[in-house]
Amino acid sequence: MSNCTVSVNHAVPAAVLAQSRRTAKPVFSLCRLQPLLVSLMVLLTLASCAARTVNVEGSYPRPNIPAIPLVLGVYYGEGLTDFVYTELTDSGEEEYLVTSGDTHEVLFNTVLPAMFERVVVLDSLEAAAAQGVDAVFIPRINEFQLGMPQKTRLDSYEVWVRYNMRLTGVDGSYIADWVMTAYGKATASSFSTAERGINDAAVAALRDLASNFSLGFTGVPDVNDWLQRRSSQ
Repeated sequence: MSNCTVSVNHAVPAAVLAQSRRTAKPVFSLCRLQPLLVSLMVLLTLASCAARTVNVEGSYPRPNIPAIPLVLGVYYGEGLTDFVYTELTDSGEEEYLVTSGDTHEVLFNTVLPAMFERVVVLDSLEAAAAQGVDAVFIPRINEFQLGMPQKTRLDSYEVWVRYNMRLTGVDGSYIADWVMTAYGKATASSFSTAERGINDAAVAALRDLASNFSLGFTGVPDVNDWLQRRSSQ
């Protein structure tokens, strides 16, 4: 009997291969996913560590007082419009950035026109002479302090602000220079976020400033002397 060799062809028909390619699901390698996961974790970490910004916003009542018959120039310069307070964590990282330059302008633009016959906002100190003002008022923030409930163990947000108020002649000559402080408080349990609590405490401090400034302006000794000299001319 002769030997007979039987061969088996295992080739897969082309139609079957095509069908398998269409139905096969993509397989993602863990090596390919790893860089994406790492990047996502870094972004989440950075987001959780980034300081949150509180742009203080509020409204302030116009005082009902007799207006001084003078034209006042006001200059919102460095130390007010660009002031930023940074609240740090216990480990020294930035936690909150509090900016209040815009709301201070709103405050003084409400209070000063009630105190003087006319108020001119100056773009620069050099512009005072051309605007025909009698004096120039320059407010600045010297110090800002923030009390957080988790640090003070009190159910409140607290804000203290220390100001330098300066009144000069049109030529920059000295008229008066004095310090004012303001304090505001907001109950922590009334707010859903720390940002809202900080904002309301700061607004309360600015309202305190508005009241004390408008009522106490003429009581500043050097201001009173200047007004007396103006009235006798």
